[in-house]
Amino acid sequence: MKKLLFFISLIITTGCIRAQNTPPPVIAPYRILTTDSVYVTPKNLKKHKPVMIIYFAPDCSHCQHLMMEMKPKMNELKNVQVVMITFVEQLQAIKVFYRDFDLAKYPNFIVGTEGYSYLVQKYYNIRSTPYIALYNKNGKLVNSYEKPPKMDELVAAVKKLY
Repeated sequence: MKKLLFFISLIITTGCIRAQNTPPPVIAPYRILTTDSVYVTPKNLKKHKPVMIIYFAPDCSHCQHLMMEMKPKMNELKNVQVVMITFVEQLQAIKVFYRDFDLAKYPNFIVGTEGYSYLVQKYYNIRSTPYIALYNKNGKLVNSYEKPPKMDELVAAVKKLY
């Protein structure tokens, strides 16, 4: 009987934890095809450098607005590795996004698609774009945003990652 009660309480606890929608503490095990037609994973990230994961859609107006606000702050974000991941498979659409925001100028930006695997989307339980997750230099989750924060708030949070 004690084992049964323990098992039931374990199930309830697990359900409550999932209900809180707390993002996992480590970077998603993504595999994305970049705009250079190369597959990259978290193993390609530089060690001991903070990471910003941005889940986006190239045609999402909120994602485009985020990038427009981010553009003047790019110098303040140069020390964080930014991995932009989408589910959109049309590499041409991703390349247009990459070109329109002139991301080639910023070597700390990686842009690619996870395709229809939705691994990253499921991992973070993403419901809308853009979604942002910030990891410190030790690879531990520090903050996540289900809706885009004010740019000054995001830049301040990034500076605390070092």
